[in-house]
Amino acid sequence: WPSVFYVTGVAALVWLGIWLYYVYDTPEDDPRITDGEIKFLKESLGDANAKDIVHPWGEFVKSMPVWSIVMAHFCENWGFYTLLTQLPTYMKDTHNYDLQKAGFLSAAPYLVMSIIMQFAGHLSDWLCNTRVMSTTNVRKVFNCGAFISQTIFMMLAAYLGTPTGVIICLVFAVGLGAFAWPAFSVNHLDIAPQHASVLMGFSNTFATLPGIVSPLLSGYIVTDKTAEEWKAVFFISSAIYLVGAVFYGTFASAERQPWAMNEIREDKKRDATLHAYSNSVMTTDETV
Repeated sequence: WPSVFYVTGVAALVWLGIWLYYVYDTPEDDPRITDGEIKFLKESLGDANAKDIVHPWGEFVKSMPVWSIVMAHFCENWGFYTLLTQLPTYMKDTHNYDLQKAGFLSAAPYLVMSIIMQFAGHLSDWLCNTRVMSTTNVRKVFNCGAFISQTIFMMLAAYLGTPTGVIICLVFAVGLGAFAWPAFSVNHLDIAPQHASVLMGFSNTFATLPGIVSPLLSGYIVTDKTAEEWKAVFFISSAIYLVGAVFYGTFASAERQPWAMNEIREDKKRDATLHAYSNSVMTTDETV
């Protein structure tokens, strides 16, 4: 057991070194960034350092696209944390797997997910950039498609009686969830770029709750360690995925929201004022 903590601790220190070397406070401080990239960032996000950003919390709470992101984040993490914490125990209780084998099998779905996520992210970008689909439709198709697939495979896993069948279903359930991440997890940038960091924190606050509630609920349901009790755990996850698909498919949007447009208008107004002032100064100087 101590080796687990040593390995993860060393990995964190290595990551810290890489982070400190490559990450800078502002894009302008990065020696590897090009002038074109800086221009693109300023045109897309505005000059964040030029003013204090006021986050319209009232608009956040009233925005259904925001709540669709929150719901999707919550639902994806519910299934994620349920399997992450309960899969070894489930395999031991229902299929008599020893914990060492069950631990390896528990990692397999997440390994597949990490691989699929690379493909899903590039495919999402390609669809948006080539305008094969609107960004809103890309987000909805990826997220809802992932959730519906996860619903189906979680239900199948609940009914299959063979360990191999269960593992295959759970690998698909978790792996196909990779398609949801290039949807809801970047949707904050679509609807309100200047508030994306705060909105991510907002949605992640709710999305962390499954990590607390799901293990407690599973422990409450699974008392006798029977297959029927575990089915209930899987049914709950399936239902939550399905609710997330319906909610996100109904209310999600990739259009910049009206309350996020005010900043653009203010920036343009400020730039126009400065431009007019500069012209007036130049005219005065020429007259003198």
